[in-house]
Amino acid sequence: MEFVEKLKTWPKATADYFNELKLEMRRVTWPSRQQVEATTGVVIFTVFAFAIYFAIVDTILADSIVKVQRALTR
Repeated sequence: MEFVEKLKTWPKATADYFNELKLEMRRVTWPSRQQVEATTGVVIFTVFAFAIYFAIVDTILADSIVKVQRALTR
């Protein structure tokens, strides 16, 4: 019985959801193209900076592990 009741109210609930969604999307403050380009540049720069940082840290740690292994296997 509950399933049938839910099935009957589904079209109205779906319509209400989409109406509320439209209202909420009208309230959104969208960024300008200039803001999007600026923040995209910052993100790309940050990604490359972290990639370089992690590559350096990885190299240092890998070299350290190799040195420790050589020292312990002598």
